[in-house]
Amino acid sequence: MGRIRVLSDVVANKIAAGEVVERPASVVKELLENSLDAGSSRVRIDVEAGGRRLIRVSDDGSGMLRDDALLAFERHATSKLSDVKDLLSIATLGFRGEALPSIASVSRLTLETRSPDETTGTLVEIAGGRIVRCEEAALAQGTIIAVRDLFFNVPARKKFLRSEQTELAHIAQLATHYSLAYPDKAFELRHQNSELLYVTPVTAIRDRVFQVFGSQVMEDLVELPAVTRDITIDEEDENGTRFFRLRGFVSRPQVQKSNRNSIFLFVNGRMIRDRLLMHALNAAYASLIPGNAFPFALLFFECSPEEVDVNVHPSKTEVRFRRSGFVHDFVRDAVRSVLTAARPVSSLPLAPVPRQGAALPYSEFTQKLEDFRYTEHGPAQPEAAPEAAPAGALPDFTLREPRRFSPGRLDFSGPAIAPEGPPVQTAPPPVRSKRVPDTHGALPEGLAAEPSPSLEVLRDLRPIGQLHDSFIVAAGPDGLWIVDQHVAHERILFEKVLRQMGSGQVERQSLLMPILLELNATQQVEYSRIATELEAVGFEIEPFGQRTISVKAAPADIGLAEIERAILEILDLAEEELRHGSFEDVRRDMAASIACRAAIKINMALDMTKMRWLLAELAETEFPMSCPHGRPIALRYATREILKGFHRI
Repeated sequence: MGRIRVLSDVVANKIAAGEVVERPASVVKELLENSLDAGSSRVRIDVEAGGRRLIRVSDDGSGMLRDDALLAFERHATSKLSDVKDLLSIATLGFRGEALPSIASVSRLTLETRSPDETTGTLVEIAGGRIVRCEEAALAQGTIIAVRDLFFNVPARKKFLRSEQTELAHIAQLATHYSLAYPDKAFELRHQNSELLYVTPVTAIRDRVFQVFGSQVMEDLVELPAVTRDITIDEEDENGTRFFRLRGFVSRPQVQKSNRNSIFLFVNGRMIRDRLLMHALNAAYASLIPGNAFPFALLFFECSPEEVDVNVHPSKTEVRFRRSGFVHDFVRDAVRSVLTAARPVSSLPLAPVPRQGAALPYSEFTQKLEDFRYTEHGPAQPEAAPEAAPAGALPDFTLREPRRFSPGRLDFSGPAIAPEGPPVQTAPPPVRSKRVPDTHGALPEGLAAEPSPSLEVLRDLRPIGQLHDSFIVAAGPDGLWIVDQHVAHERILFEKVLRQMGSGQVERQSLLMPILLELNATQQVEYSRIATELEAVGFEIEPFGQRTISVKAAPADIGLAEIERAILEILDLAEEELRHGSFEDVRRDMAASIACRAAIKINMALDMTKMRWLLAELAETEFPMSCPHGRPIALRYATREILKGFHRI
């Protein structure tokens, strides 16, 4: 007798379950997608014990006929495909026909469904892949699928499940994803009779984001209006027009997350994890946020079904684009352009005022579960300071969140007028129930029409002094501004170097005596790889022996003492960047390194002329929000917040 045999349906379904049903959230995903494909307007998810004991998904969709209810549990039985050509233009979330039989093979499943074409519904009960009963039942239109005792007959798989909180966090994140993708539908998530998510249908994505995350998150987001590009296909096997569309929300540069959990990507309404789109998003934020930080992003990418292959992963969480290069550049440029146009500004953090009697938003629940979520990266580390400050001087502030500074002596061009003394304490938040009358005059003119925060007002700032010889304090039409002089000059020089590199007209300085640098083996390899790039950025370097190079010229803006450090830093950056990036990334890193070494330092006194020049030049840059390493350049203390602090409003 031969050794090869055909597996039974029970074994085959359990093997398929290993691919499709990874954890309780996988079950929720498959059932939720079926509900959406059925045209449901309301979906409710009930979970017990993190999904181990019970997962129940109820909807008011089209339901199923009796014969279809039984046939749905056969392998590869689907109503969404009829021909192999349909695989080239899939427009539904589910299509494989593996979900229901796979789930039923590792659980005790009950299906209750009724189609509007029948007067009675159908109840099907399955345990471990075997039908226990099938009978008529009086049911409302729609479908209810209850999955109990997941992996009861596969104890080895059950051991791989995480804690109840972790599994619940994955389910909550999944429900959040799909509630954002389909704002016109109602979603409800309950865990052991506790409501975790409840959103009603809305007409705009903005309203759904507010429902899920609250107003605080909305204030930190920039809307990406729908951007569409059409291309004409004229090939041997096909022709016509293909469309590509992107819309959604992205966060301002000051919002920096330590992991990717706040990035929501959808392709044709399907929740995905795609490296191409993730890389395009990171490229859009290049030099705006640190390399080990991530933004908040909610992106909806739509394209002709023929342009994307969703049949590349059993759980349908990965896709493959036919024109990957075009898609990458389209997403990167669209996000980058909206950030450029908005020029969002960071605000000084204020102590939150608790709202008495107000219900907590769902975002607090997701924040509590953040510690239980899987993340590919650990907590982000603060970036190293670009230069060492003298002993006793202020440290280089490079923390993620803007820090609150106590005012010290202000350095005006004339005598100091602020006496030395202890730091001024911030006033407590005003009592909301009592209005403090303004007995010293009217509110500042134009307060009611205070403009939305934008770095466009940089052109109108009036410098009034320096804080610790490191930060420019300026008055603007919308409040008080504090500008970090080092990173502001760094941004100016960074964009200047990039422009010169692009035009091939880099300003350089010839050195009276060449600088000799001895390189180790790794640095020698990297130098040979990027020698042309070093020349393009303004260096003139020649080999000088086996392990030594001779630097004869350098970029004009960089100081003589910084040349050696800049070259060694560039070689280290190139080694790291070329592993995962491209020469374009290396060029940007080189420009950032040169700008950092050449920029005005902290603890450096500036007169009024220099401060005005710095603000004017910063206003002309393309991205005045952040330095090339992602740190904020300017912080704004709004006039309205100042008035609140003094109890005037």
